[in-house]
Order: sequence, then structure tokens, then C-alpha cells
Amino acid sequence: MLLDQLRSATQQVVIGQAETIELLWSALLAGGHVLLEGVPGVAKTLMASTIAHLSGLEFRRVQFTPDMLPSDLTGGLVYEGPGRFSVKKGPVFTQVLLADEVNRAPAKVQSALLECMQEGQVTLGEETYPLPRPFWVLATQNPIEQEGTYPLPEAQIDRFLFRLEVGYPTEPEEEEIVRRWARKTYPDPPPPLLSPKKVLDYQAETAQVEVHPRLEKYMVQLVRATREPARVGLKPWADKILYGASPRAALALHRASRARARLHDRSAVLPEDIKAVAPAVLRHRILLSYTALAENLRTDHFIEALLKAVPY
Repeated sequence: MLLDQLRSATQQVVIGQAETIELLWSALLAGGHVLLEGVPGVAKTLMASTIAHLSGLEFRRVQFTPDMLPSDLTGGLVYEGPGRFSVKKGPVFTQVLLADEVNRAPAKVQSALLECMQEGQVTLGEETYPLPRPFWVLATQNPIEQEGTYPLPEAQIDRFLFRLEVGYPTEPEEEEIVRRWARKTYPDPPPPLLSPKKVLDYQAETAQVEVHPRLEKYMVQLVRATREPARVGLKPWADKILYGASPRAALALHRASRARARLHDRSAVLPEDIKAVAPAVLRHRILLSYTALAENLRTDHFIEALLKAVPY
């Protein structure tokens, strides 16, 4: 199974985080960008660099800061003399870009990144330059530190296929992390399993995975239920959802469930694929009301109830 090979190779370097690793590989096959949220030190950067290495893709990490300018990311024109300019391409011209602490940069920089993600190109001066293919963005956020940050607007967060919450390792996993660090027994990453061409081939194969019309209807029902929870028997949530997911969420469920099916070497999507990717697809596309926040409810609580309430 493709997933077994990729996950096994990744976990030679990254300890634990099996579910996050599977979803990251799913996002790559779907061609969708990912927002990773977790406290410092839970291997977000290590996962990104390891998956880039195993994919045979060029990897760059950019630390976002409050004084950053869009040109620090995209590049620009360099003056070389009267009437002469040369193009200096920025770090966004890569195949895997880790936008570290993306919410520390001001809105202009965030917009420049999201434009690259949406259009797959950068305009410098009067010329437009395509970004390398595949082009994959992994952006990170620290959920516990808000001072000096510029939170991404909801409309911009919606451009990410997944929002993944990277949690703490289990106790045995943390013991293994300490053991490796203390004894300097870090394993060398295995050789790349893929190549840029192979990634593009897998992405093309993913787009051909069959989705039954009944499952497409199920995806739409899930998304519509986020806007009208009372219709599926979730009346207690009716005053707790400020905004539900847009039609883009149904498209994201379609892409992501296909990718998961391909990872599991299947040519058709199953209901379990949709349910497995739904939290990562929906959690950043649903806005809770102040009532819900006051009751310490989270979006994942609603998604869990939603998956139980909406029949396949």
C-alpha cells in the first residue's frame, strides 16, 4: 500500500503523529495547501522537511516576521543602472514552502503568499512568472501566542485545504524523542521515494478516483448542515454557529477524500474517506458564535456531532 510505504519512511524520522502524517500526504496528492497549528516543539517543521525530502521536492523555510515585506517572499526587480533592471526571484520559487508562523507577518505579506497559492504564479514588474510544479505551501501558527501577530482573515484561511492541529506526543513517543536526543541516535532520512514527476503523476491519478453521486450528495449534505444544523437534528447548535462552510468546503471534501482513497490504493472513494478528512477540511470553515465560545465549545465538537447526525 502506498500509504504504508510513505508513512513508514516518514516515521523513521518523525516519532508519532501518524494521523497528521497521513493527512499531510493526502494534501500533497490532492494538491492542497495546509495550515498547521500547534505549540512550538511538536515537529511541524520536521514533518514538512521530511515529507519534502521523501517526495524529492525542493524545500525552503521562510520565517515570517512583523517587519517582513512582500518582496522578501516573492522577490522583485533590482536596479542595475540607467534603464536596466534584473529580476531577483524570492524564496517562494520552490516546490515546498514552509511559511513558519505565518500570522506574524502583516496582511500585505499574507496576501502575497495566498495569491501565490491561488494563482500558482508571481508578477514581478510587468512579467508574470509561473511557480514550480508541484507547488505546495505548509503554513504554521502558534495557537498560544497572540501578541504581535496578525491573524489570518477567515476568507484567507478558507484557501487552505486542511487545517491540522498538531498535538503532543504520547508518553512512550516522548521518551523515544528524549532517548534519541540524549544519545545522538537520530536516524538518517531514507532516500526519496518519489520525484517531482511522480508526485504530479500521483496527483493526476488522484483526480481520476471515482466518487459515486450518492457520496457527492453526502458531502453536500454535510456542508449544508453546517449552515442549518437544526435540519439534521442538531437544534442545540443552532445558536452556536455564526457562519457555516461555503461550497468550497464540498469541493475540498471531494479532493481530499479522493486523495485518501488513492493513498489506500483504492480507485473509488468510500464513506470512511469522507469522514476521515472532514475535521481537517471543515474546522477552519465554520465560525462559532460567542455563545459557543463562552461554553468552551470547539469546532471539532460540532463536526463530531455532525458526522453522527448526517446519514450516508
